[in-house]
Amino acid sequence: MQVIVVGSGKLARELLGALPSGDAGQVVPWAAEGLPAEKSVVVHAGSGRELQAVSAFCESTCSPLVELATGSALEHVAADFPVVLCPNTNLLMLKFMAMLERSGHLFRGYRIGLTESHQAQKSSVPGTAVSMAQALGLVPSDIRSVRDAEVQQRVLQIPPEHLGRHAYHQVLIEDGACSVTLETRVYGDAPYAEGVAHIVAAVRERPLENRRYAIIEFIDNGWL
Repeated sequence: MQVIVVGSGKLARELLGALPSGDAGQVVPWAAEGLPAEKSVVVHAGSGRELQAVSAFCESTCSPLVELATGSALEHVAADFPVVLCPNTNLLMLKFMAMLERSGHLFRGYRIGLTESHQAQKSSVPGTAVSMAQALGLVPSDIRSVRDAEVQQRVLQIPPEHLGRHAYHQVLIEDGACSVTLETRVYGDAPYAEGVAHIVAAVRERPLENRRYAIIEFIDNGWL
């Protein structure tokens, strides 16, 4: 089963170069015309402008779609093909998020702060932070977003070589006398491409229903 990567940005280019091709199928870029009309795994890492055509392809070929973009229209509409929503693709981060989703309700009533930091050029919705906020009973406006390189380096201790590509999240839970800090750091490109490869393999290995899947469901089912 071939893998089709949709998008022209940095992540899409990384995936085209890093996802393994072989006996399981080739990894090819999306093209509105000329692709074989056969069941594939479609990985959407684009802006969304191709989403209508991509959805039509997935519906006609019964192809599952792995959605990497946050704020996608597919988060809110029914689809006649499997859609896997991935606000994050690093497996360790996903398992941490699954832990928060199961246990976040235990901290309701405490003071909770959530800080996220990404490279300055990131303008899209911080999907991982939004998912973490929901698990902790917060709303997106409660999230503190940092894009200032000086603050990232001096306060958050992001190494200078990773200011251009990183994902940092900190949860601070306090009751006055006690505080708990949970912190995650992801540096560089490789963790994302490697995670997408595992997600694609999990999608290939099992028949999926024509519905939306949160990637946390894959974690809970032991598929990742």
